[in-house]
Amino acid sequence: MSQSNHRQELTALSITETLLDVRAPAEEDAAGKKVVLEDIETTMSPQAQKQRLPEKEPTVDPNNYPPVIPPTHSNRTIVLCFDGTGDQFDADNSNVVQLVSLLKKDDRSKQMVYYQTGIGTYTSSKIATPIRSQIRKILDKMFASSIHAHVMGGYKYLMQNYQFGDKICIFGFSRGAYTARSLAGMLHKVGLLPPFNDEQVPFAYQMYLSDDKDGWDQSNEFKDAFSINVDIEFLGVWDTVDSIGVFPTRPAPFSTANSLIKTFRHAVALDERRAKFKANLWHYPTKDEEKRGLPGPCAGTQPSDVNYNKAEAEKALDDDEAQSIFERTHSQIGQKKTDVVEVWFAGCHCDVGGGSVSNRERHSLARIPLRWMVREIFKANTGMLFISEKLFAIGMHPSTLFPLVLPRPDPRPVGDHKIRMHPEKEIPIRRHSILLWKNKRLTRGDACKPIDRGVDTFIGTEEEEELMDALSPKYDQLKRNKWWLVVEYMWLHLRWEGDHGPVENFKRNCRAPRYIRRQDTDGVQIHRSVQLRMQAEFESPKKQRKGKKYKPQAIIHKNVKPTWADLEPKPEA
Repeated sequence: MSQSNHRQELTALSITETLLDVRAPAEEDAAGKKVVLEDIETTMSPQAQKQRLPEKEPTVDPNNYPPVIPPTHSNRTIVLCFDGTGDQFDADNSNVVQLVSLLKKDDRSKQMVYYQTGIGTYTSSKIATPIRSQIRKILDKMFASSIHAHVMGGYKYLMQNYQFGDKICIFGFSRGAYTARSLAGMLHKVGLLPPFNDEQVPFAYQMYLSDDKDGWDQSNEFKDAFSINVDIEFLGVWDTVDSIGVFPTRPAPFSTANSLIKTFRHAVALDERRAKFKANLWHYPTKDEEKRGLPGPCAGTQPSDVNYNKAEAEKALDDDEAQSIFERTHSQIGQKKTDVVEVWFAGCHCDVGGGSVSNRERHSLARIPLRWMVREIFKANTGMLFISEKLFAIGMHPSTLFPLVLPRPDPRPVGDHKIRMHPEKEIPIRRHSILLWKNKRLTRGDACKPIDRGVDTFIGTEEEEELMDALSPKYDQLKRNKWWLVVEYMWLHLRWEGDHGPVENFKRNCRAPRYIRRQDTDGVQIHRSVQLRMQAEFESPKKQRKGKKYKPQAIIHKNVKPTWADLEPKPEA
């Protein structure tokens, strides 16, 4: 059975009016034992068998969906979104802003949404003059000096609003993705303080950052004395970078792996080459760690391992190894393994997280990882509430997500379509509101009442949108901003993820491609849209004359056969 066909948490509405799925009910016999009618069908009378309804395959009416999907959910959802460096609501919004725009935000009892602009977009109110404020913003973009304030800002929002039973979902792009993962790490290490404990937050954050033995022991005691344990339902990030400031630093505790996280999804750029934008991937246990008998980062630890792990950490010579051991030691016992999926997409950093294309342009590479993330949210049954009509703007149909996440049809053939060049001027795009709806009275209303729209007003299909997006121009900052090219030939202290853990070196990057670690043993997941781009020719006459075609910059070994995400496996002959 395909993993793509996921059933959402159904309400009475979706069962009776949207999904036709008749199952044989369970009954009790005279002895009080439950039996299924299907299992005793041969003992029923012919007349009784004729009265039974035939089983039907689940079917979905594409023209009949509620204005909010899912219409209801058993738990309130708290969604926290952290934008990338220099990103905020403007003329070229990132995928973080796009995601926020899709969510229901008018009922605090069902869903709360928090959005935080990126590093380098605001400064302290103590900085009075505009010039000083602008200088501070530039320095913040370079050194990420406000990263601590961003993490604590998200923590305070959760502290003030979290109630028992709430589902926490966190999202981020670029340094905002690092912020999101650091917030999850802080919740793991020191827990969540009760409301109105603002004075304790800086102290808790410093304890979170402390990575020596005393710091880890004190964080456990602090958590036990002041905090509550919370789980993270979903953590979704676009292209987390491994370098937060100019100088490389070791990742914050639990930012590379975290057993509190139920589902982790990461969209990664294949074509990014800048020195300060190495990919920060999920940490898996190495063979050496497994040989020591240490459980992996997501598996929790057993009480008998704790003393041994601490002793090993005290003797460890490598700081990253010591931190990794402490993380496993202090992971929650019995925690389930995190469901981790990291998928590589065509394009550079902003082609995955958005923010380089005008909001007036309909198609861009960044829309593909945005749709992938939305689909993964529904697959995980997070309970996040989406406004149905707004999904059309990103090229998705609500009926493909609720009540079932339907399998993706095959991609559209490339045909004569070509990879487009950058537009010389902004292209005016027709308003989606005119294109897509006959009835604009959809912004409010009963979320549990389906709307009959008559003939489906969705223009095109997601597969057609995907083809046009996959052939959109790539925004490589090394070609568009020569200052980044200067940095490539400077001697820098670089850090990236190797097959056996983090690697650091003092060298020039010289536009080196990203390294896909452990691909020989673990494989690599690449989105199916990359195939479309590889099949197409370039629109540029110069590239056509040279016979060029798109080839991902990240090196994929010849002996590695990629797994194509969102591509349904073909049945065996």
